[in-house]
Amino acid sequence: MYMPWSHPDGNWAANVDRPEPDSDDLRIEALVAQRLSIDWTTRRQQITVSVQNRVAILAGLVYGDEARRVAAELAWDVPGVVDVCNMLRIAERRRRR
Repeated sequence: MYMPWSHPDGNWAANVDRPEPDSDDLRIEALVAQRLSIDWTTRRQQITVSVQNRVAILAGLVYGDEARRVAAELAWDVPGVVDVCNMLRIAERRRRR
């Protein structure tokens, strides 16, 4: 990603050295996100998807163990995914007083 404005330290070229995302990674990221948004178990969860070297990385909060498991299974089912890093955390439900 390139930023057209300067950084606070005045070094505008700091982002130039970052590699462009692979087009396969972008395609896989879009497919995983689409599947998560369609499935009834995961569509209302706070899940962020990123892909690096065909590894799907799931982060965020879900409201139960089933949603965490289903999200990983959906990511694994996307063609091109070689691994899934499931960093989803289960949100604690607040108890009413």
